[in-house]
Amino acid sequence: MFIGVQPINLNTVRVPGEDLEKIETELRLSVETSDQVLSEVATHLIEAGGKRIRPILALAAARAVGEDAPIGVIRGASAVELVHLASLYHDDVMDEANERRGVVSVNARWGNLIAVVSGDFLLARAAGIAARLGSEIAELLADTLAEMCEGQIAEVKAGFNPDRTKEEYFHAISGKTASLMATSARIGALAAQGERSRVDLLTEIGHNFGMLFQIRDDVLDVAANRQELGKLPGQDLIEGVYNLPVILALESSEVGAELKAILNDKVQEASLPLATKLILQSKSIDGCYEIADGYYQRTKEIASDLADPYSSSIADLCGGLLGSIAEFRSIGATARS
Repeated sequence: MFIGVQPINLNTVRVPGEDLEKIETELRLSVETSDQVLSEVATHLIEAGGKRIRPILALAAARAVGEDAPIGVIRGASAVELVHLASLYHDDVMDEANERRGVVSVNARWGNLIAVVSGDFLLARAAGIAARLGSEIAELLADTLAEMCEGQIAEVKAGFNPDRTKEEYFHAISGKTASLMATSARIGALAAQGERSRVDLLTEIGHNFGMLFQIRDDVLDVAANRQELGKLPGQDLIEGVYNLPVILALESSEVGAELKAILNDKVQEASLPLATKLILQSKSIDGCYEIADGYYQRTKEIASDLADPYSSSIADLCGGLLGSIAEFRSIGATARS
């Protein structure tokens, strides 16, 4: 069955196009350097484009507390995107990736050493921007970097462990994914000088979006096919990353024991179809949907309290992520029939 992975429609957030153009300009200016090679490497993924999800969250949060996006918001939004880009440089080295955003990856083109150092350069530039925006934002970004590292380490430590708990999973994705989403919204609201109570609520919206974003990603990894994903499905299983659908499937009395036996032998391409089938035969996708819906309902509640179009548009984005998960529930039902 071909369902089709619905793209995240960021146009619904309705941040002005001129704000996004300012972000692109600021990103390029922020990585300018006299070293020609470093400049080329640092701008490689910036030029390749991307969804700019984190800057859009920052811009939306700023608009949710004020009528415009002052230069501090633009710079803060650029800082969180630089942190994200740096994480991609480092991830591609760890994953030995050859491609990113439709272009050759930095590590494949220039080597691992330059990729790692260039990622560090992007982090340094992000830290410099944050420092110029004030001590609170600088401290926030530094704490977020620590959370991202903790989340990544937690995931690595849980590698190939079929006894990984839901609590351990949530801790890991809260750090590696949701923390920067939350910080993006918070920096936007802080830079726009929002009221503290409103800043806190927008931060929670950003966190919830990040949690939903990762749960959706993990569902797609086991439920979508190669045509829908554009890559081999089940890659996390092969790499020993047992995410939420796997954890919930292992709790199933019908398939849990058989799935655990496969995981104990480590999933190979030959055993991947059976492992995926067992996960889909359980009610794990339904369980993922119910958990994700909790984040969506809370986000809608916050957006209703804030009563502005930008908070509501982020809640709508969360609804779109939930809808992607809902589309794949039918595959689980078919697998059980």
